[in-house]
Amino acid sequence: MTTGPNERQMRGDAPRRLIVLRHGETTHNAAGIWQGQIDAPLSERGVGQAEAAARALAAFGPVRVVASDLSRAAVTGETVARVDGIPFSTDERFREIHAGAWQGLTGDEVRAGYPEDMDRMLRGDDFRRGGTGESVADVAERCRAGVDALLDELEPGECAVVATHGVAGRALAADLVGIDQRTSWLALGGLGNCHWAELVEGRAGWRIQTWNQSAATAVARGDGLA
Repeated sequence: MTTGPNERQMRGDAPRRLIVLRHGETTHNAAGIWQGQIDAPLSERGVGQAEAAARALAAFGPVRVVASDLSRAAVTGETVARVDGIPFSTDERFREIHAGAWQGLTGDEVRAGYPEDMDRMLRGDDFRRGGTGESVADVAERCRAGVDALLDELEPGECAVVATHGVAGRALAADLVGIDQRTSWLALGGLGNCHWAELVEGRAGWRIQTWNQSAATAVARGDGLA
């Protein structure tokens, strides 16, 4: 029988942690191109960001990494696992939102071709991106299924890293802590490349402990990260 968060915390078990990590920079990121599920690789800068994040995340003592199977997230996750000496696997449920016809277009091109949809998105409305793509609700549903499977194997006091993408990471974090997607879209800034959210399990469920942390900001905060 699965033990819920309240039961675990009531009996004094150490809290579990999840690090929701966005991948490092790609050339598409640098050019302002909508990637969606286009499999763009990390840039040289992105590789360096992944290595820095891996060293910083060692302070959390993660026991495993699960990544989106898109190469930019998979390489980021594999770097964390290799540097920290922990198991690594991929799960396609942590892929980025499929942006339909927007994929491969710059932000300016999307604005020119789909002005009404861009306005809807900025208002926090949810709809299938690029006509044939996914909605944020679609992404949250599949990401939550992936993280529930991960949590089934995560013991009290353990930490796991989910290496994913910008929209997917925010949708997942919001779903896990019970924030509706429109509010999270409007209130939470997008995760930067190789920035992460730390989620901690408490008596009433999960909470966001930190948001948009990075290797550089963790050191500046004095969090004991080398």
